[in-house]
Amino acid sequence: MNAIRPSTTLRDVIGLDSRPPRLAESALIMIDFQNTYRTGVMALDGAEEALAAAARLLDRARTAGIPVVHVVNDGGEGTPYDIRARIGAVSDEVAPADGEPVVVKRFPNSFHATELEKTLRDLGITPEGGTSLVLAGFMTHMCVSHTAQGAFNLGYRPTVVADATATRALTAPDGSVLPAAVLQTAALTTITDLFGTVVPTAGALPA
Repeated sequence: MNAIRPSTTLRDVIGLDSRPPRLAESALIMIDFQNTYRTGVMALDGAEEALAAAARLLDRARTAGIPVVHVVNDGGEGTPYDIRARIGAVSDEVAPADGEPVVVKRFPNSFHATELEKTLRDLGITPEGGTSLVLAGFMTHMCVSHTAQGAFNLGYRPTVVADATATRALTAPDGSVLPAAVLQTAALTTITDLFGTVVPTAGALPA
């Protein structure tokens, strides 16, 4: 049996740089690190481990003095995404510090119908300026992936820190169950095909 050979990525075809950015030349976007994903109907596989990795990434970003922006999804009162309730609050381990902006969204792409692009520009972060965006958050196949795509479409260079993301098992169209680990890998692979770079851990980002 012939071994499966990977196809050339779209990034390689069009000549995009896939090297990890320097952390000091980046801004960190923390996406939907809400209690929503730690318990109940939306609990994610590996959420606690991803949250611990995100806390390490956040600490490194703060030590480096780079901009940090938090994004939260508001699903409305009575939902698991109710940002007015404990269930929809940002987890304490990665809670925003004084002065760190918080952007509220209602769609998977954190840039769509939000203040994120304006917030970044107000911080002096523009696609033209060359600052990379480092992304971490929940869920990998949904808001992280769509935000990476949104950043790419605006001209930014996004990089996702893989161990600071997580997702959940889902039922596939054929009725089979797609394990969270498979969906995680597929989502990250989709990002690396075109929209951005993926690094395994925060330690893979050069200082």
